[in-house]
Amino acid sequence: MTCQTYSLLILSVIMIYFGRFGNSSILAHLQNDIDQLKADFNSSHSDVADGGPIFTEKLINWTERNEKRIILSQIVSMYLEMLGNTDRSKAHIRHISEELYTLKKSLPDGLKKLKDLKDLEKLQMSDLKIQRKAVHELFSVLQKLVETPTSLKRKRSQYQRRCKC
Repeated sequence: MTCQTYSLLILSVIMIYFGRFGNSSILAHLQNDIDQLKADFNSSHSDVADGGPIFTEKLINWTERNEKRIILSQIVSMYLEMLGNTDRSKAHIRHISEELYTLKKSLPDGLKKLKDLKDLEKLQMSDLKIQRKAVHELFSVLQKLVETPTSLKRKRSQYQRRCKC
């Protein structure tokens, strides 16, 4: 499978995954726009396949729905950034950008989550103050790890039964 096919596949997965395109005629029209975009970028060039795919390979490691929404948010942002630096006078570029922007509004803010991960990476775990804080929070962190979605649901339903508001 070529990189351009991967690109179309990723965009299709993103749009179908979020229910944006229940109507296949919209997706078919978007495919025509993407074909024009491929021609603009000369994506059939032989070097496109070098090194493998850039987005689909990343999606393999993200299995949970919320995780996928985070990574897809970043991928959509990258497509929007790329298209922002192109000739916006072309109708197919405007149409793809509009559809991606609409999808982006339904996605979580992946940049905030990415920043949180980078902040965690920067923590100096050899610092005694950081260690004390970490130990102080250890029980709370472990509680969050052992909470299952069913236990959270059970807690909510128990609370609703007790509350006669």
